Amino acid sequence: MTVLITGATGLIGQEIVKKCHDNGINVHYLTTSKSKLNKEDNYKGFYWNPKDNKIDHQCFEGVSAIINMVGASISKRWTDDYKKEILESRTKTAELLQNTIKEHNYKIKQVISASAIGIYPTSETNYYEESFSDASSSFLGEVVEQWEAAVDGFKPLGSIVAKIRIGLVLAKNGGALPEIVKPIRFGAGAAFGNGKQWQSWIHVEDLASLFVYALQNNFEGIYNGVAPNAASNKELTKVTATVLERPLILPNIPKFAMKLVLGEMHILLFESQRVSSEKIENAGFDFKYVNLRPALEDLLL
Repeated sequence: MTVLITGATGLIGQEIVKKCHDNGINVHYLTTSKSKLNKEDNYKGFYWNPKDNKIDHQCFEGVSAIINMVGASISKRWTDDYKKEILESRTKTAELLQNTIKEHNYKIKQVISASAIGIYPTSETNYYEESFSDASSSFLGEVVEQWEAAVDGFKPLGSIVAKIRIGLVLAKNGGALPEIVKPIRFGAGAAFGNGKQWQSWIHVEDLASLFVYALQNNFEGIYNGVAPNAASNKELTKVTATVLERPLILPNIPKFAMKLVLGEMHILLFESQRVSSEKIENAGFDFKYVNLRPALEDLLL
């Protein structure tokens, strides 16, 4: 089996490539950097430049499925120009893939795309399942809504489509965790706001396994990509400090202070989404990291 992965050189994409290879799945991947083009038997790179609508259509040869991970980071100041990039890096890329498949008449059986739990409205009391239909009115909610609609464009081409709504990804060398850890290591860690906002997290290894499991089991529809036990921001901060054996001595950091520092992007720290993993578990997926502390011990010790 050969799968085409967009975003294969990113934090989650690299883990998915490893899991694919562990399962005997060959990988084609798209990259905007010609220096990252490999031509190994099970790992072949192909050039694309979505901004210029360029793509090497040979990336689809022999491919039966796409794992779509491409998208500009949301962890960067949200200027108007960058907000446009966040959106278009998700929607225009999907359109380019679809147009190329159509033009060259490739047959892609399955598409599994990243999505995000940012589509759910912020709430300290709701428990979100995939059937919840109201999208958040925040910028992230609008992005995810348009992203998922763009991915649905694969359906008329004969592909079954699965969308994995990803939560807070915990990883050693990237994403949010190193930023959470930094102040705690220096004794300056603190929760944000009242600390009650829910953080639906997932260990990067489980997330990569989940994508490959979805591939092997022909998933269709929406699935939440989160571990079974969400944590509050206060708990996440406290458990991280405990694992690192550091004290928490500072008061909680108020919202207005982070708004001054980060601008509109500060909502990433204060939005609250408690999200259910029941659907993915009922589909037979077993999490390696069910609880926060073992996940953090694996990544930090």
